[in-house]
Amino acid sequence: MKEYKDLSKEELLKLKIELENKYDDMVSLNLKLNMARGLPSAEQLDMEADFFNTLNPNVNFISEAGIDCRNYGELIGIREARELMGDMMEIPADNVIVFGNSSLNVMYDTVARSMILGVCGSTPWCKLDKVKFLCPAPGYDRHFAITESFGIEMIVIPMLPTGPDMDMVEEYVNNDPAVKGIWCVPKYSNPQGITYSEETVKRFANLKPAAEDFRIFWDNAYCIHHLYDDKQDFLLEILEECKKAGNPDIVYKFCSTSKVTFPGSGIAALGTSENNINFIKKVITIQTIGHDKLNQLRHVRYFKNIDGMREHMRKHAKILRPKFEMVVSTLDKELGGLGIGTWTRPIGGYFVSFESLDGCAKDIVKRCKDAGVTLTGAGATYPYKNDPHDSNIRIAPTFPPIDELEKAIDIFTLCVKLSSIEKILSER
Repeated sequence: MKEYKDLSKEELLKLKIELENKYDDMVSLNLKLNMARGLPSAEQLDMEADFFNTLNPNVNFISEAGIDCRNYGELIGIREARELMGDMMEIPADNVIVFGNSSLNVMYDTVARSMILGVCGSTPWCKLDKVKFLCPAPGYDRHFAITESFGIEMIVIPMLPTGPDMDMVEEYVNNDPAVKGIWCVPKYSNPQGITYSEETVKRFANLKPAAEDFRIFWDNAYCIHHLYDDKQDFLLEILEECKKAGNPDIVYKFCSTSKVTFPGSGIAALGTSENNINFIKKVITIQTIGHDKLNQLRHVRYFKNIDGMREHMRKHAKILRPKFEMVVSTLDKELGGLGIGTWTRPIGGYFVSFESLDGCAKDIVKRCKDAGVTLTGAGATYPYKNDPHDSNIRIAPTFPPIDELEKAIDIFTLCVKLSSIEKILSER
């Protein structure tokens, strides 16, 4: 099979007419298919119906420390929930605060707290002339939305197969005191599925920030979200590495059970140093008397321990694995060898990342939408929604039933072919 760039103008025009006829047939079906966000499917949510039987009027609501979870108290979370989330993050419970239902909310509050009150006694960011954040990209659009909403300047850091370009990270962090943070999704990254190498983690831990209030925002959202038992990435634990490097305070580690139990009804946690925890406690004691301890207790009694959580994730993987494999195999079959795109082959996380020919991503996403397939907006994986190459598209295979997903990815590959042909013809 020839690459499209090697076809003659006549061959491309003939192929374009054939593909346009297929596309018109797809549009006439009036489909409504969604691959926009990494939502768990109904099948995954149904799998957890017994979760609600964990607490009922016939059980006691008393934590291991004797706290009645129906009442006020336990500002940083019941001990057993801190232990469970600590095991999930591979850190001691003493380094964990359990919050409400959303790690995104915790990250937003952490930035807001730094803006308003500073970091452990430093000048509040809102009083500084300039605040900058490093943003590895392609990355998580909601991270970028947080910093943009506070008027923080975002600097793109290219992603490499080993994680962010650490030469650039070190140059910015170690020399510019206006750089106050960096967003990271270190395991099965959103959207590329990259896990940071051991060298990358150690270089993070050994940063020498020009700003005393610099922090790494380590969003380990997919820490136990493997697709395979026999193929799993390893991520070095960063809090311990920071401690070894004499930088115990420079990292905030976030996680939640949003894609373990229920999005919007899980529990979220922050892992960090004793100094950071003590500062945060002083602030949140004014915000709240405590978060939802009944939900914390429910999660602990449902999973019992980290082994129960890992076994539960194997059930998720059994549902998700065929979807990811089907998407990748369809991309291979329909686009392989044509020279019009590349795509990832994830072994964990929630996304497949696709790179089109330069200048084609927005057109592909629009064509898909017109044919009834909703994707994450082109550019969303970059700060300010500005993909400099207009090439990255995030595919989220998790939510649709597999029969709908098959139709959606067929339409996607068709749109990639059409956009690519028009791009090549326009350059002749």
